[in-house]
Amino acid sequence: MIFFRVLNYLKYTIMAGHRAGHGIHSPFIFDLVTRVFRNKTDRDIVCIIEKTRKKMLHDRRTIEAEDFGAGAENRKTNRKRVSQIAKRSPVTKKYGLLLSKLASEFGGEGIIEFGTSLGISTMYLASASGNLKVFSMEGSAALAEIARENLDSAGFTNCEVFTGDFDVVLPAVFEKCQNPGLVFIDGNHRKEPLLRYFLKITEKCSKKTVIVIDDINYSKEMHEAWKEIRSAENVTVTIDMHRMGLVFLREGITPNNYIIRY
Repeated sequence: MIFFRVLNYLKYTIMAGHRAGHGIHSPFIFDLVTRVFRNKTDRDIVCIIEKTRKKMLHDRRTIEAEDFGAGAENRKTNRKRVSQIAKRSPVTKKYGLLLSKLASEFGGEGIIEFGTSLGISTMYLASASGNLKVFSMEGSAALAEIARENLDSAGFTNCEVFTGDFDVVLPAVFEKCQNPGLVFIDGNHRKEPLLRYFLKITEKCSKKTVIVIDDINYSKEMHEAWKEIRSAENVTVTIDMHRMGLVFLREGITPNNYIIRY
């Protein structure tokens, strides 16, 4: 897996377009890269989020973290330190800021998140606006509880965390957020579940919904899923940013698959 990641990163650095937008002929994508990607997030809010991360990195509690794998029938429970989870699971500050910018631009009527973990990415999504509601799902009850504590402590009142297997919980989430502007998938790094979630989202959402998928180059399996999503009939434009992939379903923009340095 490490060899695969290194090779893919080398390919990305060679093929990625400039972050300044040079060579991008689509006005929509050019505007996204040159304006949205450069938007500023309130420094005080970022400070609050990163203080929460630092707190979690030093949290020596051990919890029973449930892992649903590809479904509830494969559910496993592992004892993990919170500090270990904080090192591996949350998005980095760099990509957290990207989520905040995308939420500000496309959040619309609400945001759905697959995979709350400790709530770091949830905070970045919610930081776009206090009026923007974030509905996040977490399979592990213990992690969901810590995420709620972190969100409350940091003052994010515009978030609701649902606990349980995504396939079971998603209908209730869609009742609360029927037409999300943004969907962030970061909860199950396997091909079949990712494709299943993508299908369910596109069946429910409008063409203006933007879908962000984390860890598209995490493994060969995830990269295969990403390639299938890129070629889906209802997808017009995708952006590969190595770690994250952006999917656009909207009409009126020239179909293409972009690789952009971020």
